[in-house]
Amino acid sequence: MNPVLDLLLQGERLSTEQMAQVLGLSEVAIEAALKQLQAEGKLLGWRPVLNPEAGEETIVRAVIEVKISPEREGGFDKLALRISRFDEVESCHLMSGSYDLLLFCSGKSLRAVATFVSERLSTIDGVLSTATHFLLRTYKEQGYLLVANPDVADKPAVSP
Repeated sequence: MNPVLDLLLQGERLSTEQMAQVLGLSEVAIEAALKQLQAEGKLLGWRPVLNPEAGEETIVRAVIEVKISPEREGGFDKLALRISRFDEVESCHLMSGSYDLLLFCSGKSLRAVATFVSERLSTIDGVLSTATHFLLRTYKEQGYLLVANPDVADKPAVSP
């Protein structure tokens, strides 16, 4: 794996100067590697990990299971890409098992997400069914614990 990409995946965003020190490369080499990763489509952007309970604005998130009928000239891809274009859809994954797509969606309220599902998502030709699960609390996001005091949390008992 590209050492710059590997370093980025291991932790927080470092400055090019910090990456150069860790990898023993010049800042120019790091900047060139970052540009190449972006040009190749491997590095798409940077996103902060936010704690939803510490935010000022309420955001409702939901996980939606979607069963679809694959199209003759595009299989699942054409419909999955169409669904992925909705602003409410944060992530869209093709799955194996009892449903075809797994969506992570968000909205300003329960009603907004429910309206998206009932009026826009489920009415698309080829969408056979949906099952919506609202996220009530997030304990860990992208490797970061979001609980106030993780040391106090009960740990599973170790049995002999």
